[in-house]
Amino acid sequence: MSTDNSRDDLTRYDEESRDLHGFDKDIVEKYNAGQGEHGVPADARSARSLIPPQTASLRSFAFISPDIPDVHYEACVACMECVILCPDVAIRTRGVTEEQLETALAKIDDPEVREDLRKHFIKTRKLWNSFEKKGEVPAYFSIWVDPDRCKGCGVCVDVCGSHNALHMRKKEPEQMEEYARGLEFVKEMLPPTPEEYINEKRITDQYMRESCWVSEGGSGSCAGCGEVAAINMALTATSIKYGKDMAIVAATGCNTVYSSTYPYNIFDVPWTNSLFENAAATAMGVRMRMDQTGHDESKLWVFGGDGAMFDIGFQSLSRMLTSGMDINVLVLDTQVYSNTGGQASTATYLSQNAKMTMHGKRSAGKADRRKELGLLAMNHPDVYVAAVTPAQYHHFFKAVLAALEYPGPSVIITYSSCTPEHQIADHESFTHGLAAVASRAFPVYTYDPRRGETFAERLDLSGNPSPKTDWHSDSRTGELQDFVWFARQEGRFEKQFDKDGNPSEILQSSADDRLKNWRLLQELAGVRNKEAAAS
Repeated sequence: MSTDNSRDDLTRYDEESRDLHGFDKDIVEKYNAGQGEHGVPADARSARSLIPPQTASLRSFAFISPDIPDVHYEACVACMECVILCPDVAIRTRGVTEEQLETALAKIDDPEVREDLRKHFIKTRKLWNSFEKKGEVPAYFSIWVDPDRCKGCGVCVDVCGSHNALHMRKKEPEQMEEYARGLEFVKEMLPPTPEEYINEKRITDQYMRESCWVSEGGSGSCAGCGEVAAINMALTATSIKYGKDMAIVAATGCNTVYSSTYPYNIFDVPWTNSLFENAAATAMGVRMRMDQTGHDESKLWVFGGDGAMFDIGFQSLSRMLTSGMDINVLVLDTQVYSNTGGQASTATYLSQNAKMTMHGKRSAGKADRRKELGLLAMNHPDVYVAAVTPAQYHHFFKAVLAALEYPGPSVIITYSSCTPEHQIADHESFTHGLAAVASRAFPVYTYDPRRGETFAERLDLSGNPSPKTDWHSDSRTGELQDFVWFARQEGRFEKQFDKDGNPSEILQSSADDRLKNWRLLQELAGVRNKEAAAS
């Protein structure tokens, strides 16, 4: 096939060489230099609205934040949590044998640089001690932060928690050169992590297999975005299990803006953007065509937010769910239309401050209750349904893999912390996801029709703390973690507390609404005990 701009060549992409056939030099480099508006002529690709895969990996966010994570290697245990939950795919790892490491280091002429790189490789219990104990060749573990991907949100530091292996530091030119040099060493001189050091039973360990990553970062999302973290996790889990034989239909929203602001595309698989009111219907057409062309085993994802799934696109979603087609839906639940500046939706919590339901003298915030999309989806025939949060990544992966295995429609509703609209700090999407679950603001569950005929058989509330009680209390402090406790931590509820910290009447009503929803889930799952019912 020729390499000119013929119709067939527009979609060509060499996976091994990553050849973009001139798009990187003709288009992306000029945009990176700020010359996109005047220096790029019209071309056949843009005429067909085509963006090659993973062009976003060519952009840099090194200028976004004054801070960057610093790794304390002696504290790292190779748990991979920071890699999984980094919204910007900015953390890479390697497991290498001593022989592989020494071979790569021998190519470095400067002894000082060589010894500096050597410090990045540590002996962990998982890759060194356990293999050595079995009489097998052990491996060093290393972790590297990509300064061009990292936006300095600090989610990784928050996630690392008790291990305390990551800390934020100020960027300095010398250290940034060190970061860039280290990343080049990883990419150019180290081999991929050998398969024998990747535990097939742990999806977290399989993140070391970077060939499974569907995105390598470069999205235009806000720092600490909870949406893109969920998308990355769902797609990587799909790739780990089924390879990259998949396609995406994305409803208009934040997800399409940060995924494909021309000329930057974050994905390594085919995808298309549709209006948010008909993404599910578009997916039905895509599914039919895939089946007709022999791709009936290929996986199909639909992404959409509050508008696409809760509101204007709900009818389209409902029709898709009754079709019985093998389509997986990922609902990015931020409780507002984030893409239009935080407008209220039917996913918005009662009393929440949002555009069009602003808190003021005549309005006390959102005045109507939240729609429970999961319950509505459960009442469609034979649909797999789950409510998840990336913060509980084991539960998240289990639900996603079950949805992919399910021979029919599935709906995964993920709690997606939106740092600007929830008015939380960039690094807090992880902790606020956990708080949403603990407070019954967003209970997690899975609903699988394969488990039986009744709701009690199908619905599983695993993942929620204290599943048989109304509210959960912290086991260490005894603090009641109810919805008021949750709201007190987020700026979107700030005006619902008086100067003494007392909650408003409408916020109390919002807490009652969350409790009613939780009690209904308990009843349907058959876990509500007599003591709780009596109270």
